[in-house]
Amino acid sequence: MTNSSDSSHEVIPAETEAALERVADYAARHDVLYSARAANIKQSAVRDVFDISIRPGLVSLAGGSPYLRSLPLDDLGRTAQRIIAEQGLEALQYGGGQGMEELRELICEVMAAEGITDADPADIVVTTGSQSAQDVAAKVFCNPGDVILCEDPTYVGALNTFEAYEVDVVTVPMDDKGLIPEELERTILRLKEEGRSIKLLYTIPSFNNPSGVTMEAGRRQRVVDICRDNNILVLEDNPYGMLRFDGHPLAPMRAGNPNDVIYLGSFSKIFAPGVRLGWALVPRHLHRRFYLACEAVVLCPSPLTQMLVSAYLTDYDWRGHLETMRVLYRERCEAMLAALAEHLPEGVHWTTPEGGFFVWVTLPEGIDTYPLLYEAIDAGVVFIPGAAFTPSDEASNKLRLAFSAVSPEDIAEGVRRLAPILQRALASVPPQDAAHSRNS
Repeated sequence: MTNSSDSSHEVIPAETEAALERVADYAARHDVLYSARAANIKQSAVRDVFDISIRPGLVSLAGGSPYLRSLPLDDLGRTAQRIIAEQGLEALQYGGGQGMEELRELICEVMAAEGITDADPADIVVTTGSQSAQDVAAKVFCNPGDVILCEDPTYVGALNTFEAYEVDVVTVPMDDKGLIPEELERTILRLKEEGRSIKLLYTIPSFNNPSGVTMEAGRRQRVVDICRDNNILVLEDNPYGMLRFDGHPLAPMRAGNPNDVIYLGSFSKIFAPGVRLGWALVPRHLHRRFYLACEAVVLCPSPLTQMLVSAYLTDYDWRGHLETMRVLYRERCEAMLAALAEHLPEGVHWTTPEGGFFVWVTLPEGIDTYPLLYEAIDAGVVFIPGAAFTPSDEASNKLRLAFSAVSPEDIAEGVRRLAPILQRALASVPPQDAAHSRNS
């Protein structure tokens, strides 16, 4: 007997079918208009998971979002109101492409608190978050087929940006002390022997996203020296540097290398991501073309949000707020590490960050964490699979957990929900693979 409700027998209305045919026809005709570059533009796996994370009842250990509830929101609201009421003609008008001078001077004070004491406001370009500066760097310095070196793993947004410019992203291994200089030298030598053109080393030296690993102080200058000797610019991305739990950030790589490092900073983690403001401190001899390329994209950064950030840095105790955040993030990191130690099975390993937002979890070889994400969603917890953070198309046995925006209680519950999924995954690994993982 045929079930009359069987969807395979449903009839598509003629007008709907005609509309679908029109869409397919337009898609087929316009497909040839795409540039070759467009094929390299990918949907971010992190963004996909963010969309899932808003479902009620899910514990999200996925998003690297700052905790904003401790900001003086009522006072900031009045500040924004005052800016518009008293300076609205300037705040709501076009502005200069480089960014307002007052904000650039204040950015120099922010960088000085971390160890960059020789910055000149004239060498700063205010950007729409630091990711737009990554985009500009790739556009200004790279031709299709050029190489950008990066840590393995690295920030997924940077990967998406670089690949969109048809750049070949080549990874350099890390250990628990950050990027390995000897591996950097070997990689550069190999690429040069292949006749490749290497333009940039992209690095997140402090609390790498996603691993949470920090490049130790002793390696930083050596890495810059290796790049200088090989005529490679260092693109230092440092959104988390001031979030070192002990309150004593390591000096950025740019601190002693004004001519070899393009330094990227952001207000997303030390104030609020919604203002969409970052900056690039660019060597003077490279500044003009970098600035003009920024201006060609955004025309000018928002005067309104620049004025709000300037007011925050002058009228509020931003240093005190950062100290409050460091304490809070340290407590949440400790809560996550304790939950991992309590609930995760033997054979699973993780990093112990000294700041930032993330813990990097490694499972035995042979496990692909991407399918585990769907099991985790069903169990009420979300993470980011490790494959998102590498240019390789191979499966990854790693995953990223974020603790920054989650209460200690929810962190513990999220890890408790995740643990049985990882336990089942480990049980499916052949014994020889599990033994290899324990010994590695």
